[in-house]
Amino acid sequence: MTTTATTAATAATAATTRTAPRVGPVPALWLALMATPMAAGANAPVLILPDMARSLGVSASTAGWLVASYAWAMAVATPLLAGLLRRRGLRPALRLAGALLVGGTLLVAASPWLPLTLAGRATQAAGGAGLAAVAMSLAGSARRMGVISAGFGILGASGPLLGAQLSQAVSWRLSLSISVIAILAVPMVSRYATAPAAPAGPAARPQDRFDARGAALLTALATALVLLPHAPAAALGSSALAATLLALHVRRRPDGFVPAALIRKPLFLGSALLALALSGSYFTLLFSVPRLLTDRAGWDAAGAGTGQLVALLTGSALSWLLAAASARMSRTAVRAVLVGVGASAAAIAVFASWGPLLLVATLGGIFAATGCNAVLSMHAASSAPDAQRPTAIGLFALCYQLGGAFGPAIATALVLTA
Repeated sequence: MTTTATTAATAATAATTRTAPRVGPVPALWLALMATPMAAGANAPVLILPDMARSLGVSASTAGWLVASYAWAMAVATPLLAGLLRRRGLRPALRLAGALLVGGTLLVAASPWLPLTLAGRATQAAGGAGLAAVAMSLAGSARRMGVISAGFGILGASGPLLGAQLSQAVSWRLSLSISVIAILAVPMVSRYATAPAAPAGPAARPQDRFDARGAALLTALATALVLLPHAPAAALGSSALAATLLALHVRRRPDGFVPAALIRKPLFLGSALLALALSGSYFTLLFSVPRLLTDRAGWDAAGAGTGQLVALLTGSALSWLLAAASARMSRTAVRAVLVGVGASAAAIAVFASWGPLLLVATLGGIFAATGCNAVLSMHAASSAPDAQRPTAIGLFALCYQLGGAFGPAIATALVLTA
């Protein structure tokens, strides 16, 4: 009898151990696996747009909206999914983001028409952005965030080549499905992390209710800003109107979707705006340097592509060293390094004509951008109370991704059409 009871108790304990959340921080490699495949998915179409256009029966410029829709959805979904994380906790955010990622991937894989494929790409990006927002919120330190940021840089740099290889071997649709790998990390992250308590439904205070108007206005502003390079006149007017309405709304509801106390903090504003500038500079270099290597240094396309890939991988890896060392540095020193390297990279690209020096510009650009994503995101999060940290991460990531939307347009205006 005692033996039977002991056996039953042991079995119950083992079952509880298998199902209960694990205690402690989520391992950084699981967070990186969950967050970084979206970078490869975003860049996978770069070299295969003509193939995609032929398959869908559209022009290459029209097929380019598959890239733009992904960037738009990442920018818009990041603060929205971060808001869900803040209000409902970890598991609902993971479930929704994972469902969006899988659903969007299935749509991309099966859709024979461009509109449905665009919808699938946007849904994919929304899911990937949500998983990335969760991973960034759970990182907890600049060193762990550095692993995620370095992964963004490495997979983003490898994305075009990986996409081209998968397209040649199987199909361009498989190339656009790379980001679904992130779903493998969701069960493990869900096991390790404990969800924060959510507001208690009917008993919640009025200011804890979902701020639908604030979310809609922020979405409208982000959409207008993403479209600014593509339709400047209309987007400029729309963004000014959306920004004005959002500012008035924040004054009426300071504890809403965009917390007034957060956006007034100099630490948050400085971190977010610097991320916007360094991200925009990096993406400008990313699209400009291959052309500069050809025009100024006489390199062929293959040599320029290989050299830039090496520079991007090296810069991404080096950014982790800055993230690891940042705990022993002052905020002023970290920002001085980021601004100095970023400005030097831009200056080299403007004046250099020697090929290796232009690659140094690329290396410096990605080092500054991924370094700021790792370190300044933690600065931005530290400026907010615990309950608002997912919101701070989401708004910071929105600024970083807007730099990714502006950079290619700047490169086109300054270099690619020259």
